[in-house]
Amino acid sequence: MLRDHAARATGFAGSCLIAVGGLGAGALPVGIPFFAGLKHVRIGLFAVYGGLMLLLLAWWWLGRLSRAGDTRTMWRTAALWAAPLLIAPPMFSRDVYSYLAQGLMLGEGMDVYRAGPAALGGFFAEQVPAIWQHTPSPYGPVFLLLSEVVTAPIGGHLLTGVIAMRLLAVAGLALLAYVLPMLATEAGVPPHKALWLAVLNPLVLIHFVGGAHNDALMVGLLAAGLAAAIRNRPVLATVLIVAAALIKAPAVLGLVAVAVIWASRLDGRIPRLRASAAVGATAAAATALFTQIAGTGYGWIAALDTPISPQNLSLTSVLGRFTTDFLGADTTALWRWLGVLATLVVAGLVWAYLDRLGPLYGLGVVLVAVVAFGPALRPWYLIWGLVPLAAAAGHRWVRGALAVACAVMTLVVLPDGFAVDAGELLLATLGGLAGCAAFLAVRLAAAPVPDRLVPARATR
Repeated sequence: MLRDHAARATGFAGSCLIAVGGLGAGALPVGIPFFAGLKHVRIGLFAVYGGLMLLLLAWWWLGRLSRAGDTRTMWRTAALWAAPLLIAPPMFSRDVYSYLAQGLMLGEGMDVYRAGPAALGGFFAEQVPAIWQHTPSPYGPVFLLLSEVVTAPIGGHLLTGVIAMRLLAVAGLALLAYVLPMLATEAGVPPHKALWLAVLNPLVLIHFVGGAHNDALMVGLLAAGLAAAIRNRPVLATVLIVAAALIKAPAVLGLVAVAVIWASRLDGRIPRLRASAAVGATAAAATALFTQIAGTGYGWIAALDTPISPQNLSLTSVLGRFTTDFLGADTTALWRWLGVLATLVVAGLVWAYLDRLGPLYGLGVVLVAVVAFGPALRPWYLIWGLVPLAAAAGHRWVRGALAVACAVMTLVVLPDGFAVDAGELLLATLGGLAGCAAFLAVRLAAAPVPDRLVPARATR
C-alpha cells in the first residue's frame, strides 16, 4: 500500500512540475505582460522534463504494482495527475489558439474552410503560429460548432477561452475513462490495465489536458460509439462515431467496427452486407443532420486536403525530403501515395484475419497504420489507435510495445510546441536526468525492508 501511495504521489509531483515549468517554457500567449514577465525558458524547460520523467516513471511503477487493479482507484489517480495540468498554461502545442480563432471567425460569419486566422486579425489571431495563419480549418462541423459555442460568451478574454477549450478536452477524456472498462471487459482485458494504458498514460494527459487537443473529444466519442455497439445499440453507435469523425476524420474507420459487430448479431444471409448498408445509411443521415445544425456547409470535405507542414516528421515526409535532396527531384507525392498503399495493405491483412483479431483490435491496428504511414505525424495521433488496442490487446508484448512507444512520444515535443535546438536538448536531458534521480530516491525510500535486515525479536 505504501508503494501505491508513493507511485501516485510521485506522478502528482511530476504533473505539478510540468505545470509550473509551463509558466516559463509553455506555449504562452503573446501580448500579455503577465506571461511575458514569467517566461524563463531555461528554468521552465528543466522543470518540465524533470516532471515528465517523474510522471513517466510513476506511471510505469504503478503499472507494475499488483494492488493497482481497482477501476475506481485508476479514475481517482487520473484525476489527481490531470489536476495540475488543468490549470497550467497551454502546453506542447499552440493548437488551442487556432480553435479559439476559428470559433470567433464563425461567430463573425466567416467561412473557416476558405480563410485562415489571418482573416480574423487582432489579438486572437496573433496567437496562431505564422505557418497556419492562412490555412483553412481542417476540422469537422461538430467541433467547429462547439468552438463557436465556447467562444461566443468569452469576448476578448483569451484565458477564459483556453480554460473552456480545455474543459471540452477533459470531457472527452472523462467519457473515454467511463466507457473504456466496458470495451475491455467485452474483450477479456482487465479494465484497470486498459485504463492504465489509455487514460493514465502521460502522453494522453499532457496532450489531452495540457494541450487541450480536440482529439480528446474525437477519441472519447469513438470509444463511446464502440461501447454502444457492443451493447447492441448500433444506431446510437453509428451516430456517436459520425460525431467523432466530424471532429477529426480518422474516426470514420470506427464505422467498419460497428458494422462488423452488428453483423455478428444478425441472423439470415449476408449479414455483413446488410449491417454495412444500415450503418452507411444511418451515417449519411447523421452527417447531413450534424452539418445542417452546425451551419458550416460541406467545406469540411475539401478541408480533408489541408496543407501539411513541410517539416513534418512523418515517415513518408522524412523519406520524401531525403530522396528529394538525394535525387534532385520532388518525390514527396510519391512517398505519400506509397504510404496510402502501405495503409491499405495493413487494412487488407486485418480484414483477412478479422475473425482472429476481432473488430476492436483490428480497428486499433489500422488506426496505428494510418498514423505511421500517413502524411502528418503528431505524438498525440498515436492515441487514436492506442485506445482500441488498450481495450482489446491481451498480449503482454503488444501492451509493452505500446507503452514504450508512448513514453518515447511523450518526450519528443518541447513544451512551447516548436522545434528543439542543441541548447534546449541539453537542458531537457539534464532535467530528465534530475527527474530520474528523484524517482530513484523515492523508489528506494518506499522499497520494503528485506526480512534479513529486520532485527529479530528478543527471546526469553
